[in-house]
Amino acid sequence: MSSEDAARWNSRYQEDSQNFIKTARSLLLEHSSILPTSGLALDIAMGLGDNSIYLSKRGMRVIGVDISLVALCKAKRKLPDLMAVVADLHHFYIPNNCFDVIICFLYLQRDLWLPITQGLKIGGVLFIECLTENMLTVHPEIDPIFLLKPGELPQAFLLSEIKTKLEIIHYYEGWRTTDSSHPRAVASLIARRIA
Repeated sequence: MSSEDAARWNSRYQEDSQNFIKTARSLLLEHSSILPTSGLALDIAMGLGDNSIYLSKRGMRVIGVDISLVALCKAKRKLPDLMAVVADLHHFYIPNNCFDVIICFLYLQRDLWLPITQGLKIGGVLFIECLTENMLTVHPEIDPIFLLKPGELPQAFLLSEIKTKLEIIHYYEGWRTTDSSHPRAVASLIARRIA
């Protein structure tokens, strides 16, 4: 991402934040039983922080990272204890063996997958959900570089260096309904760090 991306997202959150999600993602809510009730979480591309708020209410300390200062300021007003980091994720370092939970929703940066995996403690849990190429059937203007190919997410986590580090707990690929009238084509993966 670049300064243009930061400006675009700042403008979008400043002018249109009422149209963004106001609750935690359904993937987190549906699988809350595997989330810890203490420890440290990393929320990648956190936006307005609704997932971070959910994790904090469960007892976790949360570091939220986003390129939008506007979004992080709004998130901090809702969650003063949030450790908010304004960063371009293309230049962000994830320390190894540090997090009990890492979440990443609707943000696709393939070269983060290994650092995310290594950032989990043994037993730590990863939640990741990205849009797939099926979104092009309803939004042909989306740049395909930001969309997963069919089966790409489990392939990446099963056929690379990552496979020795993670156990996949849940995988789903298809259409997911949202609070808005627009369903999303997503791939969702939950995995636990095992080595």
